[in-house]
Amino acid sequence: MRFWYIYVLRSQKDHMFYIGSTNDLERRVQQHQRGENISTAKRLPIELIYFEGHVSKEDALRREKYFKTTKGKVTLRQMIRSTLK
Repeated sequence: MRFWYIYVLRSQKDHMFYIGSTNDLERRVQQHQRGENISTAKRLPIELIYFEGHVSKEDALRREKYFKTTKGKVTLRQMIRSTLK
């Protein structure tokens, strides 16, 4: 069974989040760390601070979309508040 992942990266440079989804989390994080993603390349170094897995791609994309809303960002920050300290 292959999972789809929602992941949250935090830039150590500006402390901003990047929220994405993938079916190969390790590969995708490595791509970000090598500067291969235009959205994070100028914000390196980055760190993976949260991820969750879903069996359905549609469920993962729905969750990613939610985390990108204002309410979703509030929920995410509440979920990982200890990590953000």
